[in-house]
Amino acid sequence: MSVLAAIAVLALLILVHEFGHFIAARSQGIHVNRFSLGFGPILWKYQGPETEYAIRAFPLGGFVGFPDDDPDSDIPANDPNLLRNRPILDRAIVISAGVIANLIFAYLVLVLQLGVVGIPSGINYQPGVLVQPVNIESSVAYKAGIREGDIILAVGTEELGATQDSISVLRNEIQNHPNQPIQLKLKRQNQELSLTVTPNKEADGKGYIGVQLIPNAKPIYRPPQGIGEIITVAADRFQQIFLGTLKGFWQLITNFQSTIGQVAGPVRIVQEGAKLAADDSTSLLFFAAIISINLAIINILPLPALDGGQLAFLLIEGLRGGRPLPSRIQEGVMQTGLVLLLGLGIFLIVRETSQLEWVQKLFQ
Repeated sequence: MSVLAAIAVLALLILVHEFGHFIAARSQGIHVNRFSLGFGPILWKYQGPETEYAIRAFPLGGFVGFPDDDPDSDIPANDPNLLRNRPILDRAIVISAGVIANLIFAYLVLVLQLGVVGIPSGINYQPGVLVQPVNIESSVAYKAGIREGDIILAVGTEELGATQDSISVLRNEIQNHPNQPIQLKLKRQNQELSLTVTPNKEADGKGYIGVQLIPNAKPIYRPPQGIGEIITVAADRFQQIFLGTLKGFWQLITNFQSTIGQVAGPVRIVQEGAKLAADDSTSLLFFAAIISINLAIINILPLPALDGGQLAFLLIEGLRGGRPLPSRIQEGVMQTGLVLLLGLGIFLIVRETSQLEWVQKLFQ
């Protein structure tokens, strides 16, 4: 059920994005002949007075279709309400509306979460450090017996107490002992375990075991002091997520080789969302806000086949005095970009699926 909840969140975010395009077009009287959630074979459809609404087999995508290039459309090519016949500003509004819709939705979700859960007012630390996976079967930690959800209570003879410093103590011990065995005491559910892990030596000379370590802590919430506080705190949190996402993309561009491994595809996103849903259903709201902001920023990048790429073509058209680039050039660039994006998506899906624990066991 948690996996289905995560997939439903992604489908909802895509629906919000496409609905932004749809509303921006229809509010200006621009013809729209298709509104589809998903790709592939049609599972359900409804033919409205002008627009066909459809749900397709693969929900991780969607599109709004315009009759401009539809050979079956009976709308005259010179109709002023075709998207291509509208002024540049009208078209820019339609193209950017999906991004705007995702950003507005993310903020409203944060408002809802704060209203339901409350305002963060501190952190309740518990003894130990919580383990989350980075590399699964291939990691040193996994081979040593460490699993996701384990709580590391002690390293060597040093107990990891209920403080925020515990994670630094453990990380320093790992980094300072490359190729040297370290004794760990773990708590897994209701039992305690003792095992030995030998960190790999990385290029910088530091030890590394291939897991993500986070504090063993839960936030403390209090009731909000009115709607004004909810709006203000939601705005601050939105800004933090937005700027943090921009920083992440900038690091990917400037330090591609070392950060490409952190790029997540649909499988990993669903996996992380399912974990949140299993732990606490209200965490799905925060997950939805983060993914919605990421979806907005990705789509506004000036890359072919994305909204940002289409806006780049409009900018070029404006600089050329209203003369668009030849259709064959635009179509060639868009098709190339679409192939590259699909290739990246397939690569990420295959890579992340192959790292799932149940898939690994099939090949053992």
